Amino acid sequence: MEILMNQVHRENTFIAPQVSIGCRSGSDFEDVLSIISGIETKTFDKNSKILKTYSLNTALGQMIAISDNHGLYLLEFMDRPGLEHKIVRLQIRLKAHIIPGITDSIRSVEDELKAYFNGKLRKFTTAIHPLGSPFQKLVWKKLCDIPYGQTWTYSEQAASIEKPTACRAVANANGVNQIAIVIPCHRVINSNGKLGGYTGGVRRKKWLIEHEKTYR
Repeated sequence: MEILMNQVHRENTFIAPQVSIGCRSGSDFEDVLSIISGIETKTFDKNSKILKTYSLNTALGQMIAISDNHGLYLLEFMDRPGLEHKIVRLQIRLKAHIIPGITDSIRSVEDELKAYFNGKLRKFTTAIHPLGSPFQKLVWKKLCDIPYGQTWTYSEQAASIEKPTACRAVANANGVNQIAIVIPCHRVINSNGKLGGYTGGVRRKKWLIEHEKTYR
């Protein structure tokens, strides 16, 4: 527990003090880990996959990352609705133990997030492992094709995967994206110009869009 608290409360230099969207205390990370550690793991053996989880402070509040050394499985804002359930489902699906710690992938995305929030990075290169259906993976892949500083409508996104009538299905796939910012679902808005939904909160979506327009 001492190691965990040192991670949560470590010095971090890229929090923007003027932004107070969704900031939460380090104890939230401890609460999430309590839920993870409480899952029944009798079916997991010594050969089960090991994932590590780490708390990241950003200009838009605390995020949680889960990865192995080969890529990210999850990067979410800590106050995302239903976060604990998503993590438990991830753990069960992969039959993995999730423990506090840091990996090469987490170090990579932490450095890239710092650069992104400082307006110095436009495309993430940290390896990712999004888990979903073939349709969801196709939608998420196309999200990464949206140029930095630009937005598409849900209709344009549906057309980009050659399913022009699948706007609702596309929106649903965007909504279950588990790798926030890196897979930029914040770049998709409604056809009427309104922002539409965002699981990290509409204020964050607005901030991200404006931030990218400033530095494009």
